Amino acid sequence: MIFLLLALACCLYSQAQSRTLRVDYVFSGTATQASIAVDELLCFDGWAGRTVNTGQVHLRGNGQIRMQAVSDSTVLYANSFSTLFQEWQATEEATRISKSFENTFLLPMPEQAVDVTIELYDAHGLPSASLTHRVDPSDILIRSIGGPSGRVVKELLTSGPADKCIDVAIVAEGYTSAEMDTFFADAQGAVDAILSHEPFGSLKDRFNFRAVGLPSQDSGVSVPRKGLWKSTPLHSQFDTFYSDRYLTTLHIKDLHDALAGMPYEHIIILANTDTYGGGGIFNSYTLTTAHHAQFRPVVVHEFGHSFAGLGDEYYYDDQYSDMYFPDSEPWEQNLTTKVDFASKWQDMMGKDGVGLYEGGGYVSKGVWRGSRDCRMKTNAAPAFCPVCQRAIERIIRFYTE
Repeated sequence: MIFLLLALACCLYSQAQSRTLRVDYVFSGTATQASIAVDELLCFDGWAGRTVNTGQVHLRGNGQIRMQAVSDSTVLYANSFSTLFQEWQATEEATRISKSFENTFLLPMPEQAVDVTIELYDAHGLPSASLTHRVDPSDILIRSIGGPSGRVVKELLTSGPADKCIDVAIVAEGYTSAEMDTFFADAQGAVDAILSHEPFGSLKDRFNFRAVGLPSQDSGVSVPRKGLWKSTPLHSQFDTFYSDRYLTTLHIKDLHDALAGMPYEHIIILANTDTYGGGGIFNSYTLTTAHHAQFRPVVVHEFGHSFAGLGDEYYYDDQYSDMYFPDSEPWEQNLTTKVDFASKWQDMMGKDGVGLYEGGGYVSKGVWRGSRDCRMKTNAAPAFCPVCQRAIERIIRFYTE
């Protein structure tokens, strides 16, 4: 019986290797309520996601998606994530109005019908919304898509086939056709910056980096506080949640449309501007400005969020509502409330300056980090601290071993 179940899982997954199922959702709600709705199912050729540890998640995240066999509930694929919607729920605006946010997830296309479950968690790690829906790969309404015309893809680092490596797409935002050479140079600069930090440098043979040139009608990106609105492929803007330097895109479907049909798991968006800012959302994307003097440390910091799920280690005590609570241990591996410190860096205490330094996760009290300074704390730090380096190495190995 065990052999038959394993054979079924292998059969379902063998077909998954050749195609990608893309599921678009709408997350909506307020500060205290959340709901999930399916928007559309799409597919394209190729699968660049994990082929190892497929039924597990390495980090809890602020949400999880699971694809399970209908016959016996075997988990065929699972992933964790965070969302802008959940960040918005912690803002003052969320107490006054209901809003909706796009979210897109990639799954291996199964051979037979599966159940897909997606869950969101609150700040205490408890489910705040959940949806299970059946996906039949023979469904005639699953739309097959390809990449957009005018897209130019350039290989920056090729270490191996997509099914063996971690595939990172670096996407142009706000670069006109005449500025494509500038973008490709900026994309190479981003790769160089990431690989200059450990453990990325020593494990670079597990990564593929590709630059994706998307010609923009306008040069630059939108800055609403200045009344500046640009026509760009991904519609990115500063002033997200009315924070001057928070640069994001809410148009997640447009982002994934731009990447359809090519191998990608993780996304870095480079904005053609010298205005300081950026953002990084776990297993969603990094977005940062390419022409500010702090571009290199910022793109590495934000990739620490989006790729490795690291938390911010700085603090300023002006959050509208707290994101971390004394009765709950953060899922981010570089922050602790000491509720379950044994699961964090307790075994590293006293080595290479590792300790408990109060202040992190935007608050000065009640949250601790592992080192005095780190790439996740300041732009001046020369490297990731030992705690963050270990966390990054563990997730790289989870994806590839």
